[in-house]
Amino acid sequence: MIFSKILINWYSINKRELPWRKTTNPFYIWLSEIILQQTQVKQGLPYYDAFTAKYPTVFDLANANEDDVLKLWQGLGYYSRARNLHATAKHVATNLNGNFPNTYKELLKLKGVGDYTASAIASICFNEVEAVVDGNVYRVLSRYFGVSTPINSSKGAKEFKLLAQKLIDKKQPAEFNQAIMEFGATQCKPKNPDCSVCPFSKGCIAFNKNLIGELPVKIKSAKAKKKHFNFLVFISEDEQTILQQRQGKGIWQNLYQFPLVETESTVDPKSFKSLIKTHELLANQQFELLLYNKEAIVHKLSHQHLYTQFWIVNVGKLPINGIPMENIRDFAVPILIGDFIEAFNF
Repeated sequence: MIFSKILINWYSINKRELPWRKTTNPFYIWLSEIILQQTQVKQGLPYYDAFTAKYPTVFDLANANEDDVLKLWQGLGYYSRARNLHATAKHVATNLNGNFPNTYKELLKLKGVGDYTASAIASICFNEVEAVVDGNVYRVLSRYFGVSTPINSSKGAKEFKLLAQKLIDKKQPAEFNQAIMEFGATQCKPKNPDCSVCPFSKGCIAFNKNLIGELPVKIKSAKAKKKHFNFLVFISEDEQTILQQRQGKGIWQNLYQFPLVETESTVDPKSFKSLIKTHELLANQQFELLLYNKEAIVHKLSHQHLYTQFWIVNVGKLPINGIPMENIRDFAVPILIGDFIEAFNF
């Protein structure tokens, strides 16, 4: 039995029941694929349910306010996905009359849609023979065929795409693609896969040469930079606080945060109070400063680690217009800020 037949047979028996597997509507497939980028199914499923409930059509999503989209996305991270999601919905609704492109090449032109997502939509919705290659697929193919080319290299991307394209079942491209992704997610797991029940174990090079832990190969990325964030959590006598919207193209674009002061290292209360006396929001102002967390909270992003301290700043009156503390959960904030808001219990 050839690779694709074994795989599809395994899938027919072992696949999970997931809502996006009950439709070929490109809006729902596209939405699920964007949510599941960098996200496991168990984490992404509630977000998929929330988005489809609030925005049942591409027109509903296109007409949404970006702040509302970001708020619903809160906790998933990689917020550029949400902004691209909204931008693409607007494009499809306005310029394409609500119809998604029906070919791989045209799908690639959509903002936020790369090779993997375009392949998934093209095969699942339009039966195009275009193989998907994501982290799960890299793992399955590298182990079974013993491919040691780094998966995060341009050579690796081309090699694995060609291999997947050779293997895909031309009569059942949608089933094949969903099967190989599911197989990597639930059977050929990154750590400690149960090879005793794997239908491919007899021919798997990684299994037979004891290379399960060595494959796939990935080039180590540059060491993450350390940054030290200090958030000023203003609290006034009339129970208002300050949130500011981040600008520019850096992390957390368009999300809200407390006023931020970056330092070269973690600072103690005495040093920090001296430092912020000239801050634009505190100059010539009486305030009481309290450190909320003695140990810095380490928030790890892909290229930087944020060592974070939250400072409670009690003032009589806010220096600028603020928001009622009871409304603070209405704003889209990074998960780091959201966790603090929940813990502080505004």
